[in-house]
Amino acid sequence: MTIIDLRSDTVTRPTEAMRLAMARAEVGDDVLGDDPTVTALQERTAELLGFEAALFMPSGTQSNLCALLSHCGRGDEYLAGQDAHLYRWEGGGAAVLGGIQPQPLAHRPDGTLDPADIEANIKPDDPHFPRTRLLCLENTLGGRVVPAAYLDSATALARSHGLAAHLDGARLFNAAVASGREPFDEARRIASG
Repeated sequence: MTIIDLRSDTVTRPTEAMRLAMARAEVGDDVLGDDPTVTALQERTAELLGFEAALFMPSGTQSNLCALLSHCGRGDEYLAGQDAHLYRWEGGGAAVLGGIQPQPLAHRPDGTLDPADIEANIKPDDPHFPRTRLLCLENTLGGRVVPAAYLDSATALARSHGLAAHLDGARLFNAAVASGREPFDEARRIASG
C-alpha cells in the first residue's frame, strides 16, 4: 500500500509517474506568457472560481504576501486571527517587506473571528493610528471548516467599514469537499467574497 502524506504540500514526494509527466511536459517562458501549463492552470482556476483571471503563485506564503501588498501600503494595517497563516507562520513578511502592521484577533473555538472584535479593532481615521485597510480570513483553519455564511457576513462587515477582504484559500478545496456539497460550486461560493 502506498501512503500519501497530505499534511503539507512540502512533505509529499512525487511518484516516478509524476516525475515522468513533469519531464515530458510542454514548457515555455512564464514571464513571456507562453508556458502552456501555467496558462492552462490559471485559466482553469479562474473559470472554476468564477473570476476574470487567476495568477499562479508557487507558495501560499507568496500569494498571501502579494495580497497584503496589493491591498495595503506602508503604515496600513490588516486584521487577522492569531492563528492565521499570514500572521503566525509566514515570517512577518507584510511588516518586513511592506511596512504593513498586523492586528491579530483571538479566534473563537470554531475558527471564526467575533464580529464585535473585528469592529472594535478597526482604527479611527486619526494620524496616531495605522489605517485599517484589510480583513484577512482563512478556510480551513487548523483543520476546521469556516462556514461560507460566516465568510459572507464577515466580508460584508469589512466592506461596510470600507475595508477590503482577503481569503487565505490554501485549503479552499478541502473546505469545499468537507461541506458535502458539490465541491466546485462550494469553492466558488467560499471564494466569492
